[in-house]
Amino acid sequence: MIEAADFRNAMSSLTSAVSVVTTADMSDRYGFTASAVCSVTDTPPTLLVCMNKSSRSHEHFVENKILTVNVLGAQHEHISNVFASKLSSEERFKHGTWTELETGAPVLEDALVSFDCEIDQIQEVGTHTIFMCRVVAIQQSQQDQSLVYFNRAYHQVGQAEIA
Repeated sequence: MIEAADFRNAMSSLTSAVSVVTTADMSDRYGFTASAVCSVTDTPPTLLVCMNKSSRSHEHFVENKILTVNVLGAQHEHISNVFASKLSSEERFKHGTWTELETGAPVLEDALVSFDCEIDQIQEVGTHTIFMCRVVAIQQSQQDQSLVYFNRAYHQVGQAEIA
């Protein structure tokens, strides 16, 4: 049997894009930093998003049935840390400029790309919930550098601007 710590150590070698995943309801906005996001299919455009069930905003994602995956650019390390912190939802959204697309979930205005989604399916596996999300709108920036997480640290990948 594979120990959880051994699995986590092995997974630290898997480079992941860093995203802030958000949702909203009539009274508040919620979000968390995620590295467990991936494409499922392009017909229909669908993403898979994993969220720890112990997250204090978990119930809001399940109830709202909407979310936006805001893929962070190289300049967003601070925002990643804010949304991974113990700050309140209200405090988290004071960082960055936020707007909306189709669903009303918060969209980081200068994200590398934002995928606005409706949650079609929810499945629980161990400590996490898997959301199968149908993409209903996309907003892309002109940035060409992404924030990634590898070996328990942030890194930047992409084309550096030539002066």
